[in-house]
Amino acid sequence: MAGSKAVRGVVLCGGKGSRLRPLSYYIAKPMVPIGRGQRPLLEYVLRLMSYHGIKQILLLIGHKGEQIKNYFRGGDFLGAELSYLHDDPSMPGTGGAILNALRKGMMDEDSTYLIYYGDILSDINLSEMLKLHRSTSAVATLAVSTAYTLPVSIAELDGNRIVRFEEKPAFKVPVGIGILALEGEALKHLRELAREGEELDLMKHFLPRLIELGLDVRAYVTRAFWYDVGSLEKYEKLDPDEVERRFSFLFKGEA
Repeated sequence: MAGSKAVRGVVLCGGKGSRLRPLSYYIAKPMVPIGRGQRPLLEYVLRLMSYHGIKQILLLIGHKGEQIKNYFRGGDFLGAELSYLHDDPSMPGTGGAILNALRKGMMDEDSTYLIYYGDILSDINLSEMLKLHRSTSAVATLAVSTAYTLPVSIAELDGNRIVRFEEKPAFKVPVGIGILALEGEALKHLRELAREGEELDLMKHFLPRLIELGLDVRAYVTRAFWYDVGSLEKYEKLDPDEVERRFSFLFKGEA
C-alpha cells in the first residue's frame, strides 16, 4: 500500500510524435503550444501535478528532449523540482522508458509514483485519485473515463441494411486515459517482462501482467475533462477558449 509515502511524478515525454507530423519534425510533442497563452502542453501537466502536491517530477525525454530541458530547467517557476533522463533506444516503449529509469537509479521499488503520459491534457483531481489508491491494497490504480466519444460514426446493421446510424456516439465502456498511480514494488514485474530490443508497453504488457499475477489493480473512474493531443487532427480541434476556461486555476496570481 502507498500509506503516507510521498508521491513522485513521472512524465512520459520521449516519443517521436509520428501522429503529429510535420509539426513534430520541429518540436517535441509535449511542447506543442496550446490555449490563448500558447504555453506548452507539458506545462499544464506539470502545473497540475504541482497543484496537487506532487513536487518531485522525473521527465523521461527523447525526441528533441533538449527543448524540454531548456524551457523548464529546474522547475522553480512551477513550484516543482524537475529531473530528466533520456530514453535508451535499446529499450523502446513506455515500459522501456520506465525500466531505463529503474536501471539508472532514477526510480526505485520503494516509492509511489504518479505516471502521466505527456500528450494527455486533463483537469483530473489527482488528489482524489491518490487518496483512493492509498486507501486500498492496490499496486496500481489506473484513471479511466466513461465519457469517451468515438471519433467515428457507428452503423447498426440488419444484414446489409442500416437500421440505425449514430455520428460519433459516446462510448460507455471505461477507457484508460494515460494516468497511473503505481507502487514501486510492482516494477520487479516490469523487469521480468523485459526483452532486449523489444517494445515494452505499460498498458499493453505491464498492466495485463499485474492482473494475470492476481495483484490488486484498481480503477479511478472520472468524468474529468481529458484530451489526447497526440495527433495533428486532435491538436487542430483543441479549442483554446476551452483550455483557458478549464485550466485558469493553474495560473492564478500570474499575469
